[in-house]
Amino acid sequence: MSVVSIPIVNKTYPMGCEDGQESRLIELGKMVDARAREILDKIGPLPENSLLATLCIVLADEVQSKSHPIIEESDLKEILARIKEIKNKLKD
Repeated sequence: MSVVSIPIVNKTYPMGCEDGQESRLIELGKMVDARAREILDKIGPLPENSLLATLCIVLADEVQSKSHPIIEESDLKEILARIKEIKNKLKD
């Protein structure tokens, strides 16, 4: 397990992740930081706990309002590999 420091609005949070997932966690942290800064730009300074609650609600709303599931390229590759596997079994 690795620990990565994630800066969000001028404060750094140590976060654990599986080995090899560090860069993904850093990118997600950048997205959260950017979204938190957008919120602060719109509504002004907030105490840390209020910002956290607002950020969680905003992100939850964005996730829930997605009209279609997000499919990653790795998911598509896995689906394609499974289809090929089934195709090969049908040939036998």
